[in-house]
Amino acid sequence: MEFGILGPVQVFGERADMRITPAGAKQRALLGTLVVKAGQVVSPDRLVDELWGEHPPANAANALQTHIARLRRLLPVPAPGSGSGSGESHHEWLVTRPLGYVLRLGRAGTDAQRFHRLTARGRSLAGTDPARSAEVLREALALWRGPALEGAGRGTICSTEASLLEESRLVTLETLYDACLRAGRAGEVAGELAELTASHPLRERFYELLMTALYQCGRQAEALGVYDRARRRLVHDLGVEPGPVLRGRMESIRHRQDPALGETGETEGAAGLHPLGAEVARLRHQIEVLSRQQRELTDRFEQLATDRAASR
Repeated sequence: MEFGILGPVQVFGERADMRITPAGAKQRALLGTLVVKAGQVVSPDRLVDELWGEHPPANAANALQTHIARLRRLLPVPAPGSGSGSGESHHEWLVTRPLGYVLRLGRAGTDAQRFHRLTARGRSLAGTDPARSAEVLREALALWRGPALEGAGRGTICSTEASLLEESRLVTLETLYDACLRAGRAGEVAGELAELTASHPLRERFYELLMTALYQCGRQAEALGVYDRARRRLVHDLGVEPGPVLRGRMESIRHRQDPALGETGETEGAAGLHPLGAEVARLRHQIEVLSRQQRELTDRFEQLATDRAASR
């Protein structure tokens, strides 16, 4: 059994045809919140805030207990042997504690946990086997059924988790296409990258990957055109110039100076590039990318913390 939050909040049974979807918005918000906080006690006050925000009903405590009871009836009875491993003969999913409620996953899991495991495995393979890395990362991304926690409301817990999961999805896409380029699949992914720059026009990493793919396909002029398009969009929407990584990629393509780009129609050896120099260039590029991603995640966490404080 698995709890799904990479899309609409759902419960997937052990049979392929078993799928439970909470009918009401409040039930979806309640289940989504408890899945996000699985294994942790969530207080009634936090649940009321998640379900009703600044406009709780006069009898919020009773209303919450009603939704808890409905959710308990909705969750399936675990099959024999699917307990929490503590020796219990029956595993109760949703348990009342003195300070609130806790969803106990037992031997079940979530699709988000599976996504993170596959993503970590894909990244570990990126340096040694980029082709296999791409396969694993595509498997991870295939778990997504839509926006994370879709239909689970706008409460702080669910909206924050949805934002973090979406950022993880975008970073995984970046890692996937970087692996594809290292595996020599520029021609296969150039179109996909073009679509990503259209759907995420302010994310510089997608522009950088598209420029690299076009360059590796022998389309240097188009690659430089992508930079010009990115610059116009960033200046128009944010009032900022492209960052140093994207500018550096443009200069490398213009002057064909970065060994990490590869050479159109040639192997690195045929181009006369020493293997050690290529590895140094590749690692330098990865450091730049990881540093940028760290800055973006830090900024996002700070913004979420500010928004949360302001909403109280």
